[in-house]
Amino acid sequence: MQVLSITVFAIASATMFYALFGYPLLLNWMARRANNPVRKDTRLRTVSFVIAVYNGEKFLERKLKTILALNYPRDMMEILVVSDGSTDRTDEIARSFAPQGVRFLRVPHGGKAAALNAGVPEVSGEILVLCDVRQTLEPDCLRNVVACFGDPAVGSVSPKTIIVKGDSHEEATTSLYWRYEDWIRQRHTRIDSTFGYSGAFAAMRRVLWVPLPPGTLLDDVYVPLQAFFQGYRILYEPMATMYDFPTVLHSEFRRKVRLQAGLYQMLKLMPELLSSRNRMRLHFTSAKYGRTIIPYCLIAIALATFGLPPIWRALAAWGQVAFYGLAALDPLLPDRFPLKQLTSPIRTFVVLMAASLVAVRVYFVSPTSLWKEASYRSAITEHVVPPAQSPEPKVPTSSGV
Repeated sequence: MQVLSITVFAIASATMFYALFGYPLLLNWMARRANNPVRKDTRLRTVSFVIAVYNGEKFLERKLKTILALNYPRDMMEILVVSDGSTDRTDEIARSFAPQGVRFLRVPHGGKAAALNAGVPEVSGEILVLCDVRQTLEPDCLRNVVACFGDPAVGSVSPKTIIVKGDSHEEATTSLYWRYEDWIRQRHTRIDSTFGYSGAFAAMRRVLWVPLPPGTLLDDVYVPLQAFFQGYRILYEPMATMYDFPTVLHSEFRRKVRLQAGLYQMLKLMPELLSSRNRMRLHFTSAKYGRTIIPYCLIAIALATFGLPPIWRALAAWGQVAFYGLAALDPLLPDRFPLKQLTSPIRTFVVLMAASLVAVRVYFVSPTSLWKEASYRSAITEHVVPPAQSPEPKVPTSSGV
């Protein structure tokens, strides 16, 4: 029994260490040695924006204004707003932009996948941009993204996301998670390709669009992976920038549940992800599913602790009690209390790991039931994120990322 407990404890600890620390170190080492630049050009291409939105009255006007203010010829852009059965003022706001050439389509409420399936056939640009309603864009964002399509190997591109600084430790730690995601995507791009684009802003060659299966949770993974398996690269472009709001932790929990459930769903839709057809299989299993199994490793460690030798059992048990105790203490501490610097990241980690466990619900409920509206503090939603002004477009002819 003791040997089994030691073995389980060691394997679970090593697996978790690899997913959290070992793989990022390996990824950084591989990326620094990679030589796979993107061959950009300055040719402008026709672009079609499709904005799928459900009850987006708080953000839609600002979103349309930031698109219309892009440093890109207006006659080379078309904009279509698809209202997914919205019940607020979304439709009214979208129609008010008709004089500026914004088109509008209303469809019955059926989720983002259904809205995109209805909207994409209505547009015809060479480059298709699928975007959400919340984020704002720098003026040169579109030019810098479109430049990447000068490389015939590029299938889709997403810009860098900058999370506006929040006031609380909770918002700061959820923003830290997004910065880590950006770090991962930059290095995957250096090596070859990411495994999806950003659902908030995804530019792709129009010819690579494929309809989404009903109930698809990760449209931003399913569509680009179809292109990936045709040999195209899915890129993250750090010279293109968009801005987003920090989310509160309970909202990030719901988002994480959907993302992890979507990964389970992707195994059913695309089993070749785990086969030799996936030229980035090591990175996919390590970056995506490596983190999925961390909560199971935590459970295995907790159970194996009972069978460890006495001194090691005491150390492991008290270590876990302290770790989870700090997470439980965090919501009780005032936001500016010094200990929050430690408790907030621990609590965020524990909450996101719990979300990974809850994600197995995808096998028992309708996938669309896992879609939830993101939540923000009122002070944040009232804040307008101004795109940075840049008088002249800066489009390099090549990039190492």
